[in-house]
Parts: sequence; structure tokens; C-alpha cells
Amino acid sequence: MVRNVETGRFERSLAGLSAVGALVTAAEIYFEHDSASFGNKLMWIPVALGPVGAAAGVAGFFSHRMAKTALPLASAVIVANGLQGTYLHARGIHQKPGGFKNFRYNMEMGPPLMAPLLVTMVGGMGLLAALLRREK
Repeated sequence: MVRNVETGRFERSLAGLSAVGALVTAAEIYFEHDSASFGNKLMWIPVALGPVGAAAGVAGFFSHRMAKTALPLASAVIVANGLQGTYLHARGIHQKPGGFKNFRYNMEMGPPLMAPLLVTMVGGMGLLAALLRREK
């Protein structure tokens, strides 16, 4: 693994992994938000960003230029959306009866607080891939 980072091979691998992660995460988000009937229009944003992140990851895997332009741009938007989702999920937990005083119950019955952080992590993988050097 260290040799792959030193030689630049890990940049391509991480770009590809971020593409796969974006698709898997977007599918999971779709099913979870669908069970909530997409009650808030903002619920569509992470679903729509999944294919965008996947396309940027695949492009970054095959093209050095895309790995340094499209991938970090898409990844930064995904990270921002993940942080926004964390805020919205925390707000949703707070709006449940008892709010944060009834945190344990509301955490289990309300929106999953940690789920948007997984989206943030996928975006972070894309940002890290963009920072790594490419093999020659």
C-alpha cells in the first residue's frame, strides 16, 4: 500500500473507489429517503449527486486532468452536501418529541444522524485522490 502511494498508483485506485462509493451510497440514500416519501425536496440532492460523483471518479480514474479538476469539484460539493445533511438530520432529531433530551430514542426513531457523514467520507475520498500524485 505504501509503495502504491509512493509510486502514484493509489490516486487512480482511490478515484475508482470514490466512484463505486458514490453509487452505493446514492442507492442507499434513495431507499432511505424513499421510505420517508422524499418529504423534503432537499432529499433529492444526495441522490442526484451520486451519479455525478461516480462519473467524476471514473473520469479521474482514466484521466489525470479530470482527477485534478472534475473529481475535486464534485467531491467538494458532495462533502458540503454531507455536512448539510448532518445538520438537517440533527434538526430532525431535535424536532422529534422531547428533542435532544430524549436523544437515545429520537436517535433510533428519527433520521440517522451518522448517515450523512458517510456521504461526506465518500466526498473526502475523492478530495484525497485529487491531492495524491499520479503514476507516470
